[in-house]
Amino acid sequence: MAFRDKYSFNLEQNVNTEIAPTTTHISSVAERLDQQVHAAVAEVNSSLSLLSGWLAFLDWVAHLAVSPGKRLKLTHLAFDQTRTLAGHISCGALAASRGLAPDCVEARATDRRFTAEEWHRWPFNIMQQSFLLTEQWWEAATTRVWGVSAHHERIVSFAARQLLDIFSPGNAPLTNPVVLRRSVETCGLNFLRGYLNASDDLKRVAGGQAPAGTEEFVVGRDVAVTPGKVVLRNRLIELIQYTPTTEKVHPEPVLIVPAWIMKYYILDLSPHNSLIKFLVGQGHTVFCISWKNPDTEDRDLGMDDYLELGFHAALDAVNAIIPGRKVHGAGYCLGGTLLAIANAAMARDGDHRLGSMTLFAAQTDFSEPGELALFIDESQISVLEAQMDETGYLTAGQMAGAFQLLRTNDLIWSRSMNEYLLGEREPMTDLMAWNADATRMPARMHGQYLRHLFLNDDLSEGRYLVGGKPVSLGDIRTPLFCVGTETDHVAPWRSVYKLHYMTPAERTFVLTSGGHNAGIVSEPGNPHRHYRIATDSIGEPYMAPDDWMNATPVRDGSWWPEWSAWLKARSAEPTVPRKTGTVARQYPVLGDAPGRNVLQK
Repeated sequence: MAFRDKYSFNLEQNVNTEIAPTTTHISSVAERLDQQVHAAVAEVNSSLSLLSGWLAFLDWVAHLAVSPGKRLKLTHLAFDQTRTLAGHISCGALAASRGLAPDCVEARATDRRFTAEEWHRWPFNIMQQSFLLTEQWWEAATTRVWGVSAHHERIVSFAARQLLDIFSPGNAPLTNPVVLRRSVETCGLNFLRGYLNASDDLKRVAGGQAPAGTEEFVVGRDVAVTPGKVVLRNRLIELIQYTPTTEKVHPEPVLIVPAWIMKYYILDLSPHNSLIKFLVGQGHTVFCISWKNPDTEDRDLGMDDYLELGFHAALDAVNAIIPGRKVHGAGYCLGGTLLAIANAAMARDGDHRLGSMTLFAAQTDFSEPGELALFIDESQISVLEAQMDETGYLTAGQMAGAFQLLRTNDLIWSRSMNEYLLGEREPMTDLMAWNADATRMPARMHGQYLRHLFLNDDLSEGRYLVGGKPVSLGDIRTPLFCVGTETDHVAPWRSVYKLHYMTPAERTFVLTSGGHNAGIVSEPGNPHRHYRIATDSIGEPYMAPDDWMNATPVRDGSWWPEWSAWLKARSAEPTVPRKTGTVARQYPVLGDAPGRNVLQK
């Protein structure tokens, strides 16, 4: 019996040592095969998951098929629209002979495709009205279908809009009255100029060159020119300390944490619209992180690395250069999310080095992340992860493509009409040049960001781990200054506003005109800017975002002076500026701003 037991044990041991490695190898090969297939699919489909789209379509079409009431409503709507359009056509010629024909359907306030006078004359008024009615019908068809999940409804509705946009009468020269008029005026030279513009753009894309006009905005010469010195450089960041321009400065420094999905100098564009230059001119000592543009060797950098090598390394340097003073932290977009995570972890651990926290268009609750949620689900993330595993990073082009899809009318079709059909190059601006100077995302970090923040919403739910322990935004007690922008499609202001009910700290909230970028680059003197601002003291009851907007009066101008005054009210009296860097504390001057990282391609 003992022999039999011993024999059985040896046999089992032999089986385990011979079969287990084989099983492990097969499993590894199988996983690698799946990863390669998903990466190939992503490469062919512009980093989009086909299965995610098909699942949404099947969900919609299946539930529509068993919703006879919805189909009846759509049929009735189609008959109503046909009758309306027929009436519009019958009176269109007569109205056109007397002037402009009245519209039977109004375009959305943000839709500028048919605002030109020519679109309201026969027969082009019929074309654009027919198109708008078709858009209206498809919006009704793809929304409010019983049983369709909210995520799938958004995907189907978005896809329908994208397909319809292709067939807009404004995209074809023979059905666009503005293009036809320009062709007559220029004897067709607009098409020649458009051909030259298109050829130049294709050559630039093929050669990996920046768009036309960006050569007028050279980093360090035309933009990012506020004087300063690099006082820290590690594997991930450079820290810039800006040179004071006032005789005295407030002793509490401002540490800016920009997003690494973009280069930092959106906050230091041209001298007239540089937020950093404005702060320095207001007597603040300003530090700003400049992130490295990651490459293949940085594939394993994660969110913890951005927290430790980024924010905490910068904060340690600021504390060494200006000791004994609390720091005003300010974060933009993803940098603001990182700052909020760091602040919550510091509050948990009893670290009180931050004197205040400012968030520019930064989300801390991702349950309603806006239109970017169209590209965030398990299927889509798995495709991105597979593709990033091949390269080690997410390319700038992949991110740019997603943002362009969200605004095809403004970023694709309108631009194509102006530059290729009308033959007019849109003048390059510093903001547009910065937008073309894109960055990459490390594979590990981006996967963690998408899963833990966007998909699972771990931060607002108290599940996000720092140092192996969860953090809670409810622990934050530093005064908060939050900025949301009215037309933000990346961080919708109502999502940014949610921080109101996640922390009991004193909160000042600003809602400014503009979008995710133009709303933040809101320099004083710009005649097209306005904002709302209100402060909630500790203990005040919560007010819903729309109620807050209705109760808060509009103010003309820039919100920048409001923020500067807010910082000054939470700072000590100005003193003589300290020297840049500190050799004694191992933070010597390493070079001039804007440093090396921002020049990486």
